[in-house]
Amino acid sequence: MSFSVFPRLTPVVVSMHKSGRILWRIESNRGQHGSHAADKNRSSPSTQHEPCSATADQEPGARRRPGEAHVALFPGQGSQFVGMGRGLVKYGAVRDMFSVAQKILGYDLLSLCLNGPEEVLMKTIHCQPAVFVTSLAAVERLGQENPAAIENCVATAGFSVGEFAALVFSGAMDFTEALYAVNVRARAMQAASEQTPSGMLSVVGRPQANYKHACLQAREHCQSQGIKDPVCMVANYLFPDGRVIAGHQEALDFLQMNSRKLHFLHTRKLPVSGAFHTPLMESAVEPLREVLSKLEIRRPEIAVHSNVDGKRYMHSKHIQRQLARQLVSPVKWEQTMHEVYERTEGQPFPITYEVGPGKQLGSMLQRCNLKAYRNYQHIDVALEQD
Repeated sequence: MSFSVFPRLTPVVVSMHKSGRILWRIESNRGQHGSHAADKNRSSPSTQHEPCSATADQEPGARRRPGEAHVALFPGQGSQFVGMGRGLVKYGAVRDMFSVAQKILGYDLLSLCLNGPEEVLMKTIHCQPAVFVTSLAAVERLGQENPAAIENCVATAGFSVGEFAALVFSGAMDFTEALYAVNVRARAMQAASEQTPSGMLSVVGRPQANYKHACLQAREHCQSQGIKDPVCMVANYLFPDGRVIAGHQEALDFLQMNSRKLHFLHTRKLPVSGAFHTPLMESAVEPLREVLSKLEIRRPEIAVHSNVDGKRYMHSKHIQRQLARQLVSPVKWEQTMHEVYERTEGQPFPITYEVGPGKQLGSMLQRCNLKAYRNYQHIDVALEQD
């Protein structure tokens, strides 16, 4: 398998180890590697992945007891803030992670995370890699302060770009390759956003709100304005009566102007560059699909749930297919939370860690499943310096 797509540098490959640390190994001539199967056979015992808990081919009965199980959730774009990463460089390989990121991205990601400027960090091409790396830096902190939190991890999920962090965490992808893919993804999404004035609208509705019908009305309004093939659809299912609607800017304006009639309690335009997770991202699919085809993707060692349908990933081709589909498909986060926390009556809930900037996933979990939220913890990414 050729890795000519990657920049010329000595990559540091990252995976998860059951001790709770990110496992690093240096490979000086990655581009000379042979087939996917040969790479697997070549792995030494010191670099092979050890499962955190149950592997994908184990039966549910073989998993840890629910009271001992942990779940890791990784945030997505929109959770970033200036100052994230402060105090984390003292943990394990964090400084090396940001050093490798600088080589791959071509700019000082750590400085951007710590110092901004905010308007630069907020750009899609910067914030997606920033959230990805900072989230995995928080894993290093969690692993050192509470190794059992990772050793007992049985499932993980990530919101949008956070899914790449979840896959690295699960041992399915290597850090450098995933970061390269995230960079390609961010740039392709930014380019797609610049083709059409579009955006995303956060909506909290009353129980009687009909989001599909509201989007239909918005599309009809756009057509009356001469817009051909307008896009307006639910892009994120967050929690009961919580949605993000994305599409042409004129459609979002229509929804806001008619929010009361549509039974929307609250609307807010999100500070993003385009209509992510809709057909307006179609031009970004092929660049991401191409780079994913060149990565070594393994079967996850713990359950990783896909944004596309909430189901767990089963094999490498499944991961490649769903990550590409995710760009133009709604993020079904509410459905994913139901999949992750489904259990029989009386069975205890796992401890949940939100690993990365912000607490948005915790807030959504609280609205999706209050019982699961009672075992929620956030791993902060901005600490006081020593």
